[in-house]
Amino acid sequence: MKAVTWHAIGDIRWEDVPDPRISQPYDAIVRITASAICGTDLHFVRGTMPGMREGRVLGHEAVGVVEEVGPGVRNLRAGDRVVAASTVACGFCAYCRAGCYAQCDNANPGGPLAGTVFFGGPEAAGGLDGFQAEYARVPYAHVGLVPLPDTVDDGQAVLLSDIYPTAWFGGRLAEVGAGDTVAILGGGPVGQAAVACARLQGAGRVLLVDGLDDRLDLARRQHAETVNFNEEDPVEAIRELTGGIGVDRVIDAVGVDAQHPAHGPAAVSEEERAQFERESRQAAPERRPDGDTWVPGNAPSQAARWAVQAVAKAGTIGTVGVYPPQVTSYPFGEAFMKNLTLRTGNCHHRRYLPELVSLVATGALDPGPLITQWPDTADVIDAYASFDRRESGWTKVALDFGGEGGMPHGFGRTAGSGAATTAGS
Repeated sequence: MKAVTWHAIGDIRWEDVPDPRISQPYDAIVRITASAICGTDLHFVRGTMPGMREGRVLGHEAVGVVEEVGPGVRNLRAGDRVVAASTVACGFCAYCRAGCYAQCDNANPGGPLAGTVFFGGPEAAGGLDGFQAEYARVPYAHVGLVPLPDTVDDGQAVLLSDIYPTAWFGGRLAEVGAGDTVAILGGGPVGQAAVACARLQGAGRVLLVDGLDDRLDLARRQHAETVNFNEEDPVEAIRELTGGIGVDRVIDAVGVDAQHPAHGPAAVSEEERAQFERESRQAAPERRPDGDTWVPGNAPSQAARWAVQAVAKAGTIGTVGVYPPQVTSYPFGEAFMKNLTLRTGNCHHRRYLPELVSLVATGALDPGPLITQWPDTADVIDAYASFDRRESGWTKVALDFGGEGGMPHGFGRTAGSGAATTAGS
């Protein structure tokens, strides 16, 4: 089969790989009809998340059709159309039963303390091949695969695999509630999804901070109040918009690959630039940029600093942007002096997936407009490069593998009808 594979930092390929096979009783083989490229995938190519094995199939977002199940999978059968949770969980350990699926005791071969398992990631994250392929093996499929109704098309569903659960989780971490003023740092896919999710969770006002015009335009289509950090100091702007108080909640949807302002009143000083350079070298000690492609973020702690500064005293910050273990810089002292609540971690995808599927199926939510590109799979490496460079119009990239049983993007019966949509319709 064809798949996107990682070979080294700065080196990914679209090539032939062996077909997956059932190896455990709770396995399923899924024929992928739609996948997507995520910012997390870029960490592996940029060098900000180490431990990848050469030849690893990338990708952790998928919609597909069940082809075969192991003897332990009793709730699915061949032909079922499903969306896959990006993280793996057994469903029966104490953590899974408590809804903390990302901390499953049994999913990681390294043992209960080894951490979250997700598809298409490093060996420490389970060493599983991912979903940017024609077929995939899904462990613990009886938990990780969620059936889809005909009212939810592939474009909508693939965003429920990771992006929308992560955005929803960010809102839960930040404790977004009725009437809250919420700032979202980062206008990438998770940040955009967080606008709709924060509203569904009761937010009264939603502000979004980014430095790219097309992302700010997409946020304005959702009627978020936008702040361009290349044109104004985002912390000062947020304080001005909130009567000098700051926001109640912050969702950090940026993480380690943050960029400091290129110009404007928030441009960094020489001292800050030196500090960010030290952080960047710590985050990505090995890097192989190709011109302006595969370049790690130049300010790993920038979003964290802004989050702490922009939130009101006794406020809450929910961080879902990825910060790998080698990143150690955080403005903890400033957070301490403001009595802030800091919550972070990997998303418990399976906890939120069924509810999100129902929201889309009933028309309360339409994630589909967030997808801005559907490149041909043969052009996937070029698509990776465009997404990596944050080119205009490349906010979220989905991959259509097609085939029998898929439902083309835009054909869901509720497509475009939700009040809480990425398009803001």
